[in-house]
Amino acid sequence: MTPNRQLGLLGVDRLIESPELRAKLKNRRLALLAHPASLTRGFVHSVDALTTCTDLNLVAAFGPQHGMRGDKQDNMIESEDYVDPVHRIPVYSLYGRVRRPTADMLNTFDTILVDLQDVGCRIYTFLTTLLYVLEGCAKAGKSVWVLDRPNPAGRPVEGPFLKKGWESFVGASTLPMRHGLTMGEAARWFVSKHKLDVDLEVIQMLNYHPEQGPGFGWPLGELSWVNPSPNAASLSMARAYPGTVLLEGTHLSEGRGTTKPLEMIGAPQLEMLEILRTMKQLAPHWLRGCKLRNAHFEPTFHKHAGKMCNGLQIHLDGPEYRHEEFQPYRLVALWLKAIRLVHPEYRIWRSFEYEYETERLAIDLIDGGPGLRSWVDDPAASVEDFERILAADESHWKEDRREFLLY
Repeated sequence: MTPNRQLGLLGVDRLIESPELRAKLKNRRLALLAHPASLTRGFVHSVDALTTCTDLNLVAAFGPQHGMRGDKQDNMIESEDYVDPVHRIPVYSLYGRVRRPTADMLNTFDTILVDLQDVGCRIYTFLTTLLYVLEGCAKAGKSVWVLDRPNPAGRPVEGPFLKKGWESFVGASTLPMRHGLTMGEAARWFVSKHKLDVDLEVIQMLNYHPEQGPGFGWPLGELSWVNPSPNAASLSMARAYPGTVLLEGTHLSEGRGTTKPLEMIGAPQLEMLEILRTMKQLAPHWLRGCKLRNAHFEPTFHKHAGKMCNGLQIHLDGPEYRHEEFQPYRLVALWLKAIRLVHPEYRIWRSFEYEYETERLAIDLIDGGPGLRSWVDDPAASVEDFERILAADESHWKEDRREFLLY
């Protein structure tokens, strides 16, 4: 912890500690959208902490993908509605029979408090759930308060915009892959971009410095890491995720079934030394800011379970880590390109039902269009070609988001 620096306050802590803020919620029925990482700085879950405030009337709760308490391990495992056994309030699932709050759900409250820890990537579904809640509340005349939290990936921007017509549950709007917003800032952008007539209030954090090291977005040494979803196991995962998540749309392992999910990538029978040589030959500048280690691993479940995989571990917790230089999307895109060149016949792209989509390839849904797949599969497409596309989208986004930044 930086000497003499005041410990910051999360949005939920500010609400709990401020009678003035709570007074605005007097006589209002409140709901809470939360997950396992929705904890106060004292490590009390928000649903438990808020019920101790006698001047607040918490009548319902909502859980996103993986559930409010984090009970579901893998993707596409639905949660059921239930009654909280301690507080005896209904807990509605927004990743079960519905993805959007229904009229009956919206009728249970006047204001919903959104307290979700995000990882700063477009396809992380809590961002989509936030948009769906804002849209539902706009139609129903309900208020939304976002209790803001850090973006562990920080401010850097990377990756292409989601293309028009490619919206899905893993990409609900025209954001780049790595957007550099907190949830409160994203809510402000959604309201403006989608022209939502909704009463939105963002309870900002205090003493949050997203461009300050060593955490660069995460208050390292001040706030313990709690998995917001089961495989979001570390700060390093959040930093690597905008690149490694691409592998969900491939036959390559993103490290699920290991102790380093989404930090370890690979597959059986890859000639990794040749692949690494090809990567360094094509775009050594896309490999900066991290330490890459040729690694072998055997997943205990998920893709290639029980098989030896050859691949990489992306190390982001040592002296080699440089926050502004590290580009996870480019790194993994380059890895895919090198695999295609070294193993031309390798079945990279996986065709399966992904987030309830059956017609479009998962890789295209994840990337927000067919651009990455087309670039990887085209032997004539150069690094420079792809860089021009990425740089243009990233430059545009940095200007677009500027007015919505709070820190």
